[in-house]
Amino acid sequence: MTHRLLFLGTPDFAVPSLKALAADKRFEIIGVVTQPDKPVGRNAVMTPPPIKTAAQELGIQTIKQPEKLTDADFRAWVEEIGPTCDAFVVVAYGKIFRDWFLALPKHGLINVHASLLPRWRGASPINAAIAAGDAKSGVSIMKIEAEMDAGPVYAVAETPIHPDDTAETLHDRLAQLGADLIPNVVADVINKNAQPVEQDASLATFCKTLTREDGNINWNLPAEQISLLIRAYHPWPGTWTMVNEKRLKIFKAVPLMADEMRLPGMRFTMGQGRPAIGCGEGSALELLQVQPEGGKIMSGEEYLRGIKGWES
Repeated sequence: MTHRLLFLGTPDFAVPSLKALAADKRFEIIGVVTQPDKPVGRNAVMTPPPIKTAAQELGIQTIKQPEKLTDADFRAWVEEIGPTCDAFVVVAYGKIFRDWFLALPKHGLINVHASLLPRWRGASPINAAIAAGDAKSGVSIMKIEAEMDAGPVYAVAETPIHPDDTAETLHDRLAQLGADLIPNVVADVINKNAQPVEQDASLATFCKTLTREDGNINWNLPAEQISLLIRAYHPWPGTWTMVNEKRLKIFKAVPLMADEMRLPGMRFTMGQGRPAIGCGEGSALELLQVQPEGGKIMSGEEYLRGIKGWES
């Protein structure tokens, strides 16, 4: 007997989990719910979310893209099919679920969350873990309840955060960890073999939804913290600063030994033509890889050779 699932997800992070469930003969994906197509790029080309593309490639016929879960047509459809589903599986869908929705499937909503709950509840757990200098991250398979990311946890998988990890590399690793876990956890929940563990709310930490402005570097922070943010915000929202009224994106940088003579935001040149900027607490940051506005990605030395008025 196959278990009927409705899958809800949107970005690349959700694709491995959808593929893992679709390949498992224990399950039938009766439909996929994802966000609407959105305009992308300077030409505003309408672009489907990655999950829609993946679902089409898998031959899934029913794909819904409601603006809101309360849209009349969608609500009528999901209220009809929901009770026939053993579970809804949610991976980075991007909306809050109300009580009426949570009550639809027989065994509730099962979510893949990209952190070791209760640490980093919220919208940007991968970025938050790197920015905080955490030694490890992971995924938590949990039951969705009314309070955001607060439901009991069915299973976790951990991975160390490496010194050269960015949000991009950690994202890809966690996406695969989630895909490796989710089929067996879903089967256990449906077969009543799962043993969920309540979260310790006193240990909960929270992360916000990031905006482009979060990438504007505050040079009053210590260099070590800024270097973590550069990794945490790659590839989005990216980190940047203004040089001669033009935006300079910073892709790689390394903290330097403290130098009390360098004020926060002061630009200077190291030996062999290497650009650096003063940071808080007397620290400084050497820029290893940058991209000037309208230009290509290049080394710090190459950038310095082509700019006038670097030192401030």
